[in-house]
Amino acid sequence: QVQLVESGGGLVQAGGSLRLSCAASGTIFSINTMHWYRQAPGKQRELVATITSGGSTDYADSVKGRFAISRDNAKNTVSLQMNSLKPEDTAVYYCHADRIRSVTGWGYDYWGQGTQVTVSS
Repeated sequence: QVQLVESGGGLVQAGGSLRLSCAASGTIFSINTMHWYRQAPGKQRELVATITSGGSTDYADSVKGRFAISRDNAKNTVSLQMNSLKPEDTAVYYCHADRIRSVTGWGYDYWGQGTQVTVSS
């Protein structure tokens, strides 16, 4: 069974950095576009960053120039390097994969369990 597992969250002071990682487990042949989302208390989940299988990236305006998404297709991982963190970046961060091909065929809409990022002022 394919699962996404995030790691790397924590507490950091404003201006600091964190690196989130997300690993897909299972016998995986390929992963389509991957994303990082976040959800702050009382707010809707929002898209933070996107990376295609070919490495093209896109970012929410609020994180451009501060966050960088990357992936390792051989290891089935996606990462989010977060620099110059602000208190408003505090949220639970989730990785997401649009499509994953595994031994059972194509599956859709995979989410990780989330990792908490807290930025203190």
